[in-house]
Amino acid sequence: MADGSNPNWSLTGDADADRLLVEDPLALLLGMLLDQQVPIEWAFAAPARLRGRLDAAFSVRGIAKLSPDELIETFSAKPALHRYPRAMAQRAHALCVELADRYGDDPSELWRTAQDSAELMARLRALPGFGDEKARIFVALLAKRFGFQPSGWREACAPFGDDQPRTVADIDSPEALTRVKAWKQAQRAAGRGKSD
Repeated sequence: MADGSNPNWSLTGDADADRLLVEDPLALLLGMLLDQQVPIEWAFAAPARLRGRLDAAFSVRGIAKLSPDELIETFSAKPALHRYPRAMAQRAHALCVELADRYGDDPSELWRTAQDSAELMARLRALPGFGDEKARIFVALLAKRFGFQPSGWREACAPFGDDQPRTVADIDSPEALTRVKAWKQAQRAAGRGKSD
């Protein structure tokens, strides 16, 4: 996908789902979108399950052409793709409509054509379902796992560009996943968030 990508990324516990995240920018964006209120590995495995359900329609334009109700039905089929399948299907649909309108068939254009980290952050924040924190984590993910490091990326995604194992951007092995989960649990126990 991007230069420096890690083809051995171990995140979901499913080699095919992990490979899809590396090879398909849409899968990566959908995983990031779904990464809330569910375990990390569940969120990032969902794009592979969605691809299995949609088959040839698993593309930016394919999902954008579906009605929101069709996508809700797909997300809700057992086992559901997310704890909140209706809301997340609506967000995934809105994301794909936006991507299709702005970047056509290749969602990696979102980052590959950004002039710098500031433009990349602005583009990510403009996506449905992406707020400031999610945008910063995605910049860190692109930089740390995929080698896409526009000038100023560490500052743009701070504090997620540091070495603290706190997000999906810091997971490169099952052991790293365990460290991130332990850190998050400790943060919650202390009443702090990912960026504290």
